[in-house]
This record gives sequence, structure tokens and C-alpha cells, in this order.
Amino acid sequence: MRQNLEGKSISLRKASFYCLVILILSFAAGFLLERNVFSEVFKEKEKLPSVYGIGEGFFEETLFSKVKSELHKKYVGQPVDEKKLFYGALKGMTESLEDPYSVFLDPEEMTKFQETMSGEFEGVGIEIGIKDEVLTVIAPLAGTPAEKAGVKAGDKIYAINGQSTAGISLDQAVNKIRGKEGTSVVLTIWREGFKEPKDFEIKRGLIKIRSVEWEKKEEGIAYLKISHFSDNTWNEFKKIAAEILKMKPKALILDLRNNPGGYLEGAVDIAGYWLGQDTVCYSEDAQKQRKEYRANGRGEFADLKTVVLINEGSASGAEILAGALKDYKKAILIGKKTFGKGSVQDLEIYPDGSGLKLTVAYWLTPNNFVINEVGVEPEIEVEMTGEDLENKKDSQLLKALEYLK
Repeated sequence: MRQNLEGKSISLRKASFYCLVILILSFAAGFLLERNVFSEVFKEKEKLPSVYGIGEGFFEETLFSKVKSELHKKYVGQPVDEKKLFYGALKGMTESLEDPYSVFLDPEEMTKFQETMSGEFEGVGIEIGIKDEVLTVIAPLAGTPAEKAGVKAGDKIYAINGQSTAGISLDQAVNKIRGKEGTSVVLTIWREGFKEPKDFEIKRGLIKIRSVEWEKKEEGIAYLKISHFSDNTWNEFKKIAAEILKMKPKALILDLRNNPGGYLEGAVDIAGYWLGQDTVCYSEDAQKQRKEYRANGRGEFADLKTVVLINEGSASGAEILAGALKDYKKAILIGKKTFGKGSVQDLEIYPDGSGLKLTVAYWLTPNNFVINEVGVEPEIEVEMTGEDLENKKDSQLLKALEYLK
């Protein structure tokens, strides 16, 4: 079974990108998979340089089997867990790519990943990524313990429970931060304006994500916020879009701030309300081959004056949607430059419930603008100052309302 994702802030679809899981198969079947996987990998039989003194036949199953045998015979902490060795080998092989979004997930991790994408899980409620080789908060989810504790998009996490995050992988960080409701985790955070890193103690809770909300603003302006592209986003959006259309607004504010992404299909489907059946984005792989993603909508909001709010916490699917509306001049973007998570992850789910999330391409907007490590720029830049946050003043939203008057 294969799925296409974008990305924890990971784009996907249930049972078919940030997706997910199944369990079954016994350990015996897993062992057969181990033999098959590694025999195929190492039977390339590429001759190694003679300087290493290794013959052509050595770098096959021999080396893997030899190391494995040594671990079983000599490691002081016996007995060695066969499953952990197997999954650890697959994790290490994937981590050697040095791509934070390519990761092998064992069955337990896949289950947690699926829970996250379903919109309900236990944790603190932040999406994280690796930026400039530092563990970084993409966005705290609205109403979660992390947001209430004061965690903000762009925060650098230097330590988790006192342990440095230098060189940590995303899945390792997620496993350390996630935990049972009622337990606590301490994140050591640095942000611009701090003289030194500060500790944030956060009590974990049950995270329930309502991905779409709306309200009427002054003078016939509808305000629509999408916080995440999860399993239920598309259905929620269609119901709310119908309510907005009944209102017959003169303008619309689409708030994608702190939206870390999720399922690509949700972003593409929603784009159809503005773009009809136009191209929403392209993916481009290592061979420079492109795949086009088109909306399949009717353009219900196409003639509605629209502002899209973005910030440093807008990532992945949020960047794709904002970039498409900008390219077609269907909206004006207000706020701050987005996170810049523009890579495509493909998820392969295996019969034992484990999976491989692998970066296979990069996203481009309809006008061929590369998102990855660049982000999407707003036409009108508005900073949210510390004073604004203290006084609960939303300068970006106020600017949008001013623009639409």
C-alpha cells in the first residue's frame, strides 16, 4: 500500500502523505522481510576500492550477518532483542540520508503518526521541523498546552527534558515530546529577543484538533481559519463554505497562520473554491520529472475579494494553498514569510505495520516558484510584535480588515 504525503508537520490520505498504519504479521514474517530486504540491498555487488582490502563478495549479507552475530554473542546487555536490531538497522539506513523528513517508522511510531493525522492524540500540540539544522517549532496548534504555555512559531528547541537536541532526528524528537495526558515535558527554547534559552514546562493533554472555524467580521467580511489539513478538514470546510456563501459576504479572510500542513489532497480540494479546475501545484523529482496537481472545484469564491494571512508557522499544504492563490492573483497575502517546508514525502506501509516516509520530490507553485527552504512571501508584510502579543492585539488581522474596507 502506498500513499503520498507532504508533511509534522508532515501531506497524505487515509488508507492510501503525513499518513499511516496497519498492524499484523508475526515476528517470523518480519524476519523473512529482514533477510529479503538486506539481501536485495547488498547484492548490488559493487566492487569496493582495494584500499579497504575488502573483496567483492564481502559487502553482501556477510557484513550485516557478521555484525549481527557479534552483537548476539558479545554484547554485555544480553539478551539482544531481535526486533529492535532489525528496526534499528532500517532506521539507521534511512537516517544516513541526512534528510529530516525521510524516516523509517516502526509499528508503534506509525500508530502514533496515524493518531496525529486523525485529529486526536496525546501530547503538547506542536508541529516541529528541522530548520538550519536546529529543531524548530513550525507552529503550536490552537488551544493546545503548547500554545497556552507560550510556545511560538519559529522557536528553537535546544533541549528536551534537559537533553540536547543537537543532531536529533524528527521522529526521536516527537517520541520525546509526546506522552501520556497529565505528564509533563520541559522544552528549553531560544527565540529572537531572548538573552538566553528559557525552560518551558508543559503538561501534556488530549489534543483534539478542530481544523476549520469561521465567524462574521465587520461590514460583511467572513473570517475563515484552517489550522491543519487532517482527515476531516475537507468535510468540515464544505459545510462552513456553504454557510459563508449563504451570508453573501463582500470579502473573505482566509487565515493559514500556524497551519503546519497535513494531507495534500485537502489543500488541493480547498483551492478549487478559488481556482476551479486550475493547477494548484507541481511536484518535481530527482529526474526533474513533474507531476501536476489540479483542483476539481467550481470556483465558488473565485470572485470574492480575499486576503490570506500567513506567518512563519504556515508550512507545507498551507504554503501550497497560499502560493497558488497568490500566483493566480485570487488573494493578497498579509503577514510574514512562511516556513519553507516544500518537499514531498511518499509513505510506504508494510504488512507488519511499519512504514517508510521518504522525500521523493519538491513542490512548486503554479508559476514554478520553489517553496522548499525559501517559503512564500506576503505582498504586505506585517510583524506581530511582543507588545502586540502581550496586549492580545492581532496586527495582521487588523491590517487585513483595513485592506478589505
